[in-house]
Amino acid sequence: MQPFRLTALELLRAFRSRALSPREAMASVIERVEAFEPHISATWLYAPDRALDEARASEARWMRGEPVGPLDGVPATVKDNIATKGDPTPVGTAASDMIPAEADAPPAQRLREAGAILFSKTTMPDFGMLSSGLSSFHPLARNPWELDRNPGGSSAGAAAAAAALCGPLHVGTDIGGSIRLPAGWCGILGLKPSAGRVPIDPPYIGRVAGPITRDAADAGLMMATLALPDPRDYASLAFKSLDWAIRPADLRGLRIGLMREAGCGVSPSPDVRAAVERAARDFEAAGARIEPLAPFLTQAMLDGLDHFWRTRALIELNELAPGKRASVLPFIRAWAESAEGFSGRHVFHGFSQIPLMHKAAVAATLPFDFVLSPTAPMTAFPAEWASPSRDPLNPFPHIGFTVAFNMSEQPAVSVNCGFDADGLPIGLQIVGRRFDDVGVLSVARGYEEIRSADMRPWPEPPAG
Repeated sequence: MQPFRLTALELLRAFRSRALSPREAMASVIERVEAFEPHISATWLYAPDRALDEARASEARWMRGEPVGPLDGVPATVKDNIATKGDPTPVGTAASDMIPAEADAPPAQRLREAGAILFSKTTMPDFGMLSSGLSSFHPLARNPWELDRNPGGSSAGAAAAAAALCGPLHVGTDIGGSIRLPAGWCGILGLKPSAGRVPIDPPYIGRVAGPITRDAADAGLMMATLALPDPRDYASLAFKSLDWAIRPADLRGLRIGLMREAGCGVSPSPDVRAAVERAARDFEAAGARIEPLAPFLTQAMLDGLDHFWRTRALIELNELAPGKRASVLPFIRAWAESAEGFSGRHVFHGFSQIPLMHKAAVAATLPFDFVLSPTAPMTAFPAEWASPSRDPLNPFPHIGFTVAFNMSEQPAVSVNCGFDADGLPIGLQIVGRRFDDVGVLSVARGYEEIRSADMRPWPEPPAG
């Protein structure tokens, strides 16, 4: 048995029965990381010796029958931009001041309290504002399925590590697709929870933290810990105890909208369209009613949000010393500096697209129990690119299917629904009504059981 291949739930069952120890599991994950990491650059602040010490302590607790929490001994990572006490938080950029954090951010603190072993943080692009693994601080992250392809972003290292089986549990963040897009391009599962479901510090419009895992059951296991309350997030939901033991949903009779086009950006490639249509047929065969959902996002909405984000980024760049500003990725600088001439009226108009996007998404999806769409309109692009468009003045043609659900605060998950002609994964997005995070994961798990797509073995590190 190779313990690194086990899911978190399988590891916990093995710890409980004493078929496997946390030390053996951690050692196996370390071996996997060290085989893959020279090729994918997914990890940062990787600490194998500390992880093994924590695993030995966990092993002793399990031997006494006294696990400290529901994730005791399970290897896990958090994204670079999630603060961990005593460590700098560079948010992917060489412009960082690298001041050590005074405390764990809520997701990291909850995982530690549950007994998870945070053996590494994961890499990301500058300020999290790219759907790419390109960074001015971290080495270039690569996709384990094809090393010349990008894992996506901004949760680039988290998705790459998950697909490489470098631990079962990873935390990403998402403001326009940054969990779901890399999950789709790396062939794993990524949940963007309902806004406020997972406390995060600092909160921001559309920003959430959520799990990146191999399957829906592990995502639910992780959510049971991540969704615990934390007063530092003043925008979080009132805590509600939910049943995160995710079971396959009964798909019979569900009314499901199928969104084939986003309404702006690029259209899905033939391979992506075919894979999503096949997934819809799987749902239909299981008894769901599939109905078309007309596009509701407009280019004006996407451009307005983009221009608001550019202005926010420009303000942050202007606060940097000249040398620090020059160290930021040229793509990010060009994108932000294009806002230099925007008027206050223009920026306000851009910001006003957020409630319009929210209203449009809720109105379009309200008739349905759930909605299906592509996660992204294309499969993974070349590793060195900052964006599928390669154009800082047209940076987001690929987020049309994902971004509206950040602004509408609805839960959405990406789950693998097949592969393109080059063997690259394709993501299916499943969207639910706000607060129905358990329902979205249950439908994803139901789909995992009926999926007719040809699932492939997980990628392996290059020989030698």
